[in-house]
Amino acid sequence: MQFFLGRNKDIGDWSKMLLSLLLILILGAAMGCSNTGNDSGQKPVIELRLAHFFPSTHPAEMDLIQPWISAIEEATDGQVKIVSYPNQTLLNADSIYAGVVDGSTDLGLSCFSYTRGRFPVLEVFELPGITYNNSKVASKVAWEGIKELNPQEIQDTKLMMVLTTGPGDLYTKTPVRILQDIKGMEIRATGLSATTLQALGAVPAAMPQSDAYEALTKGVVKGNLGPIEVLKGWKQAEVTNYITQTPFLYNTLFFITMNLDKWNSLDPSIQEAIEAVNEEYFEKVAISLWDMQNEDAMQYAVDEQGMEIFTLSPEESRQWISLVQPIQDDFVRRMNAEGNPGQEILDTVKRLADQYNEEYQ
Repeated sequence: MQFFLGRNKDIGDWSKMLLSLLLILILGAAMGCSNTGNDSGQKPVIELRLAHFFPSTHPAEMDLIQPWISAIEEATDGQVKIVSYPNQTLLNADSIYAGVVDGSTDLGLSCFSYTRGRFPVLEVFELPGITYNNSKVASKVAWEGIKELNPQEIQDTKLMMVLTTGPGDLYTKTPVRILQDIKGMEIRATGLSATTLQALGAVPAAMPQSDAYEALTKGVVKGNLGPIEVLKGWKQAEVTNYITQTPFLYNTLFFITMNLDKWNSLDPSIQEAIEAVNEEYFEKVAISLWDMQNEDAMQYAVDEQGMEIFTLSPEESRQWISLVQPIQDDFVRRMNAEGNPGQEILDTVKRLADQYNEEYQ
């Protein structure tokens, strides 16, 4: 009797186990169907990293990058989320473009000139001797020019937009009213700006903006060439006395670009949404970002620090421009030697500069 009772107990246990398994399978199937239904309107989130070198409080981060990120997230219904890494926390400034290419970061914001020689055609937008009224003009010329020229050197990433500082001026301890005043003067400058100053007879001293204040304080240099925003942002109005407006000597070109494989992996509808945001933020924010900073800095320098402004006469300006003409000629020669139409590239930029100087007075 005990034998049959034990056997019946085993059969009962197996029945319970089978029933439990059956219930689990039914519940699993039901949950699977339920998840499919819930997920039908929820597409996977694409998380991207953006590296740049500006401080987290800089207008490049606060007024451009963060609103642009939010607009992309909204335009893609939350599918694309971008995290910004400012202040070189992800990559150094001169490594950002290469980092975008190799996937160390998905997106990057930096200067083309930080890797001089890597973007030979794009150097045309920073050549001296071309006048830009403001950063709107310089940014429009650069973006439209890049679209027209479509240089091979930027085909390894997806360029989102470019923006510029626009014209830079001379900030000096002693007055610079005419060319003779700059002869032999030690002036902070780097890269192409150093070559430009040398052509004018000045003595360029290479150093980052972060070192310029101390160098000016100690008299190591007597001036600086750069965008007006350095007078307030880098406090150089405290250690210089005069502003000589030179809208034909300086321009710096920034990029926002994306890893090409990452871009190509995006759904066309997402690409279209991002392109629309890029266009909006280029026109609404990027082209005037440095104008806003420059205007604020100029007011600060003149009203609060008492700096005096000099404007070169037309004859004086022509003399300065004639001295930097060989730098343009050298660009054309280098382009031709590399198989690029040097004069055509230069003429494209000059034509666009004339066009947008007329539009943005």
